[in-house]
Amino acid sequence: MHTEVVKPIVSNFIKSLRDIGYSFEVAVADVLDNSITAKAKNIQIVCIPNPNTVFTILDDGNGMSNDELIDAMRLATNDPDSTREETDLGRFGLGLKTASFSQCTDLTVISKKDGIVSIKQWDLNFISRENEWLLITPDIKQFEKIPLFDVFMKQDCGTLVVWRGIDTFTEANIPSKVDILRNHLSLVFHCFLEGIVPGKKALSISVNGHQLEPFNPFNPKHIATQQLTPEKIKYMDGEIIIQPYILPHHSKLSQEQFEKYATKDGYTKSQGFYLYRAHRLLIYGTWWGMHRANDAHKLVRIKIDIPNNQDTAWGIDIKKSFANPDTELKNDLKRIIQQVTVKGSRPYTGRGKKIEDKSTTRFWELMADNKEIKFAINRLHPIIKSLENTLDDDQQHLLNVILMGVEGYLPLDAIVAQLNTNPLNVKQDSLIDEVQIKALVENWRAGGISEDFIKQLLRTEVYKNREDYFKYASNGR
Repeated sequence: MHTEVVKPIVSNFIKSLRDIGYSFEVAVADVLDNSITAKAKNIQIVCIPNPNTVFTILDDGNGMSNDELIDAMRLATNDPDSTREETDLGRFGLGLKTASFSQCTDLTVISKKDGIVSIKQWDLNFISRENEWLLITPDIKQFEKIPLFDVFMKQDCGTLVVWRGIDTFTEANIPSKVDILRNHLSLVFHCFLEGIVPGKKALSISVNGHQLEPFNPFNPKHIATQQLTPEKIKYMDGEIIIQPYILPHHSKLSQEQFEKYATKDGYTKSQGFYLYRAHRLLIYGTWWGMHRANDAHKLVRIKIDIPNNQDTAWGIDIKKSFANPDTELKNDLKRIIQQVTVKGSRPYTGRGKKIEDKSTTRFWELMADNKEIKFAINRLHPIIKSLENTLDDDQQHLLNVILMGVEGYLPLDAIVAQLNTNPLNVKQDSLIDEVQIKALVENWRAGGISEDFIKQLLRTEVYKNREDYFKYASNGR
């Protein structure tokens, strides 16, 4: 057998490597995985013009020796099929490099272990020119003015990651990029920030000097949040924990709370599964094609926590932003979807049934005909019937046309849109004031009011619990 060494054109390979598809916030989260795996308790992030945009991440983790740092800078450090510690958030040994290369052309890592500082650098422009993967050991003095360098030097151990040559955004974009980053990290690492990861104290993450607050998407501490019975599934020598939640109806939340838990994507797009691996959120707001997202289930969020040895079964990609569980897992998930969505729709369907409450005579009624549903004005409402009795035939016909128009042109699309986007701002309270209500009673008294009519009125939405208005009439006047 004849073989030849065919080296890749490194400059072309670098372009492909940089174009994997990381967003800024996803790339940063991937780098933070290394800090958490290294048992960091505090992580500081700084992104500022310096004078060119410089991005730094400092942790107080275990740090690396020179040999360990060289190994960490190697592409594909790990065998993805090898057994890892339960707390290891990596898999391929690519995250630090691919995430960094997606955002910058100069990746420098400075690490301290046992009091010894080591430094290594990948300069993609230099690599392209030389057409070789040449790892640089730069002069550390070049980095003395880099943000967080002084803090790093005072630490006993830890690692400082430096991105220079950032070309995915400009200095003008920094405020918006940092804002998106804060929200993303608060969500993705909320378990670590809350201190609910077994065996770990609460992690501290700061971005440009501002401490991150955890954002738990399930709002578990709210009294109206329904935390359903969890389910444990044994799979591939590991245990999958599935915990369904049903978030509170908007009527139970303040405007601030409602907007917070809607997230930037809104409730409808945020429904579905939230996949965690070793307590780190990977993918969220998806049904994986097993269920259609709809407004009735927009409060349903199902947490799935898997161990770090099941990436293949869940189809998790290098960026940790895509997954596709295998068929056997989907069968279990479909069953859980059916169970949870029935309960998840109750905050809406349950409230809707109130229109059919037999104890109250309402202006609107729900009519079903051959599986079609229609909202109609209740023509037997006593106030409407009373009005009809005062009209001649032409006037009654005109009233009927008006009511049919109100029914036929009810702006359902606009109502649904507003309830989905601004439910707390929708105020459809009755515009009839107390004076008008009392005036109607006086008019009926003048025309002679019957006990039977009073009983009918007391069942209506207008006069329910207002018996005092009719005491004078019911005493024979």
